[in-house]
Amino acid sequence: MVQCREFKFIEMAIIETRGIWLTTTDSNVLRSKQRIAEAMDFLAETGFNVVFPVVWNKAATLYPSQTMQQTFGVEIDPMSVGRDPLEEVIVEARRVGLKVIPWFEYGFMTPHYSQLARRYPDWLTIGQEGINSIQDAPPEEIDNLLITKQAWLNPLHPQVQEFIQGLILEVVRDYDVDGIQLDDHFGMPVQFGYDRFTIELYQQEHQGKSPPTDPFNPEWMRWRADKITDFMAEIYQAVKAVKPKIKISLSPNYQAFAYKYYLQDWENWVKKGLVNELILQVYRNDKKSFIAQLELPSIKLAQSLIPVGIGISTGTVGNPVKMAQVREQVQVVRDRNFDGISFFYWESLWGYIVPESPQQRRKGFFEMFNAKTVRLLQTKKL
Repeated sequence: MVQCREFKFIEMAIIETRGIWLTTTDSNVLRSKQRIAEAMDFLAETGFNVVFPVVWNKAATLYPSQTMQQTFGVEIDPMSVGRDPLEEVIVEARRVGLKVIPWFEYGFMTPHYSQLARRYPDWLTIGQEGINSIQDAPPEEIDNLLITKQAWLNPLHPQVQEFIQGLILEVVRDYDVDGIQLDDHFGMPVQFGYDRFTIELYQQEHQGKSPPTDPFNPEWMRWRADKITDFMAEIYQAVKAVKPKIKISLSPNYQAFAYKYYLQDWENWVKKGLVNELILQVYRNDKKSFIAQLELPSIKLAQSLIPVGIGISTGTVGNPVKMAQVREQVQVVRDRNFDGISFFYWESLWGYIVPESPQQRRKGFFEMFNAKTVRLLQTKKL
């Protein structure tokens, strides 16, 4: 006798993610409690529902960190001494009903002049001929963003891993947050890996052979990428051990770029269940290029497994993206049933240079968010 399955359909109202990244680069929003409170009011009134405040930037935290204090004698970002910007964001965001997911913006990247880099030069990874800093992305891949040269901590080094994991865990343990977010800097530039520690580790696992001189050698790329994936798994397990329900969010570049240039195999991370949410950075002005990013196989795969949102650029302080383009890109994202959008970044959101006034731009976001704030999804239950 064949037993039939009974399907019960339940309608669920799902509010799309409407997020904003808050950074300290060319932005003062996190530099005072009053600015933070005003920003949370504006965001809530406009229709946003989640903020991604930076907590790790330029080798310093935006909260008092015992991990930093014990490691190199600095407790917090110098411009935040005497305050706790992260706690201030949490208090003000909760007041107006916004979720808070702290953003570890710099990942393994660090200014070469930072106290961390100077105190632990052996923690840094380098390229051939001693190259110790690179631009934070190839110029042809960047639209509307400033490029600076940075040094990189070695993501394969156990002491670096302990330090980075310590930063993440103290945020998870000590603050009332909804998750943590890593991004495109959680990896290693493909040119790097020629430091003494990494070479010796490679030799131990390859019968004494040194790494290939070609940084794009497939086996050499895979070996480094897999080591980073292993560390991502350690972070996932450690975070979930502290707070099982906390969200681990990732905001990378598209898979082929992330893997080729930063050895960040995030598609594999998604497959392994190491990411709870993906927000793909798609900072493109050209509409065809923007759409092409949304239709890549790796994105389709991620959509089938976890919530996926799209990061949209609102430009820089001196060159904000016009509201018409922002509106068009949001519609493109919604037409393809993504789980939401997030904007980079606060200061350019309101646009003081383009013809639109800040009031007009706020009205534009308000209209976008209130025109379609809810999607109805059908879920089936056996």
